[in-house]
Amino acid sequence: MLEAGAFVINYILDMGPSVMLPIVITILSIALGVKPGKAIRAGLMIGVGFVGLGLIVGLMNEQLGPAAQAMSDRFGLSLSVVDIGWPGMSPITWSSNIATIAIPVAILVNIIMLVTKLTHTVNIDIWNIWHMTFTGAVAYAVTGNFALGILGVVIHAAISYKLGDLWAPLMADYFELDGITSPHGTSAYMAPYACFVDWVIEKIPGMRDVDFSADSLEEKVGVLAEPVVIGFILGSVIGFLGGYNLQQALPLGVTMSAVMVLMPKVVKCIMEGLMPLSEKAKVIMNERFDGEQYYIGLDPAILLGDSQVVAAGLIFIPLTLLIAVLVPGNRVLPFGDLATIGFFIAISVAVHKGNLFRTLFSGSLIMFVTIWIANQTIPWMTKLAETTGSLGDATAIAALDQGGCPITYVYTQALTFENVAGMIVIATTYIVCLVFAVMHSRKRAAELSEMDGE
Repeated sequence: MLEAGAFVINYILDMGPSVMLPIVITILSIALGVKPGKAIRAGLMIGVGFVGLGLIVGLMNEQLGPAAQAMSDRFGLSLSVVDIGWPGMSPITWSSNIATIAIPVAILVNIIMLVTKLTHTVNIDIWNIWHMTFTGAVAYAVTGNFALGILGVVIHAAISYKLGDLWAPLMADYFELDGITSPHGTSAYMAPYACFVDWVIEKIPGMRDVDFSADSLEEKVGVLAEPVVIGFILGSVIGFLGGYNLQQALPLGVTMSAVMVLMPKVVKCIMEGLMPLSEKAKVIMNERFDGEQYYIGLDPAILLGDSQVVAAGLIFIPLTLLIAVLVPGNRVLPFGDLATIGFFIAISVAVHKGNLFRTLFSGSLIMFVTIWIANQTIPWMTKLAETTGSLGDATAIAALDQGGCPITYVYTQALTFENVAGMIVIATTYIVCLVFAVMHSRKRAAELSEMDGE
């Protein structure tokens, strides 16, 4: 029975999020009382959105990947271990022996926390349970202890659901996604660093008054600051930094213009598909839980429709390569995740209310910490790939997404004690940043409440 269940789960997972999520959304929608026809259409719209998102990310990887490699070669970056990114790490994670049981474990943790009111986040994004699974898979690969692997899944899942609660006010305030949150992924667990940076900048006269965003720039210079133009400029600059000539750089600029224009339209498909489920879930929860606010936990891809997030993601492509050079002892060459840097800083953009000036500081800190941790976890990533038979001809692999996760790093270090000093520094600074994140979330929730009361 268990083997049959595992086969079905793996069969659905292997089809990817563009098929799996529509199935999950359709079933949940019908279960909550949405008419079957409307539920099926909603599910398919989400599938269309994720197919479109996959095409855009693939286009960025295809076009930006060579440009990033050219920048690395041109500036003589001596980084020997290539970042395989989430597209490479997620299949490796799902190949772990712990993966199949991790899904029901993560769902059970969510249910227990909902029943005991430890969270108000209802996670329906089954695909991104791979983030929680990753922590368990790494711990299991490194220690050989299955129970410690499952405990890693539980800890990461519990933290993720609490992060969902934490970021819900920002979702409603900045992204205008009322009743929706994004509890998982790099964006959710790295955003506490942005809350700390925001607090620091608020204390510095002069800096706290600087507010730079694509929208504010557009008001001052007109068409030159529209997303389509900004995409062209950033794409062309990246090409020139990579040593491209005019004939090569300008097409890259036009491609990035297309990304800036198409990304929000694709995300709208996902949002349209989520609306029936979201609206029905809010009605049911308000009726059964005395008006308590609950949030639907979704993929951070829904945040990529914001022009400030897309612009920041493009800006941080060359910046991330520069930061990689500055991180002491780093061997990781950012590559696989360069095209999806927006995932790393999306919630941080919301923390700063779209202020790209502040995002430059918080994003730089986030990428510095991510790269430092990813450099430390190279042996663990390699071990996980070995145990799942996914290493191939490579001698070592790295991944910024999840491989640079503070949660995974601190948990696995607590089991191995390979770098106690590093564990203490990352754990202490992360806890401090979480405190600032709680303060920031409460402040935004109060502001949102005042706006609703007006």
